[in-house]
Amino acid sequence: MATTIRNNEHLDSAKGFVEEMRSMAMKLHSKEQAKEGEKEAKEPQEQSVRKWEPSVEGFLKFLVDSKLVYETLEGIIDHDQAAFACYAELRNTGLERHESLTKDLKWFEEQGYAIPAPSLPGLTYSEYLKEISEKDSQAFICHFYNIYFAHSAGGRIIGKKIAEKLLDNKVLEFYKWDAGEVSQLLQNVRDKLNKVAEKWNREEKNHCLEETEKSFKLSGNILRLIIS
Repeated sequence: MATTIRNNEHLDSAKGFVEEMRSMAMKLHSKEQAKEGEKEAKEPQEQSVRKWEPSVEGFLKFLVDSKLVYETLEGIIDHDQAAFACYAELRNTGLERHESLTKDLKWFEEQGYAIPAPSLPGLTYSEYLKEISEKDSQAFICHFYNIYFAHSAGGRIIGKKIAEKLLDNKVLEFYKWDAGEVSQLLQNVRDKLNKVAEKWNREEKNHCLEETEKSFKLSGNILRLIIS
């Protein structure tokens, strides 16, 4: 069922459109995932991380598919001939992850693990990002926001639990940010996203918000690999 887009202009205007994006994303969390969540946990990945039974093999699939998605996303943003000029605002944020994932997968390989090829969830998301980036900047920006901000919040919690259960508390590079304090990096990106959204009318903003459900579905398919 499609998520209803309410008029969110009453939200704190000082926080800009990103606050609307955050509000929409939080509603799509399950009640087990977040206090503001409105959904019942129906899928395994929507349950509290405390209930997860991850495997190294599943986690490797997750890392490989995540690397493909980040490579795709960051390649689109960095491309000199990007379809939309606003993508240039989102370069070199310090949140980029594909190089960190490359290091982590090399570490696993050095430990004797076989690194799998990307699977259908990652391939599907990668192709979808390429497709919408060429024709729908609002939808693409929605995915950009949700991919990076989800990883910096719930993603770090997942990383901590995986480290405790599978990796003898080793913190992977995927869960480290060398370019500065992550809270400041996130605020810088909020400012950039708000700047981009200032040029959108209400219909375009609502279109961006409506894409949140698709973003959660595609990301959830990759997340589920950890416990598959």
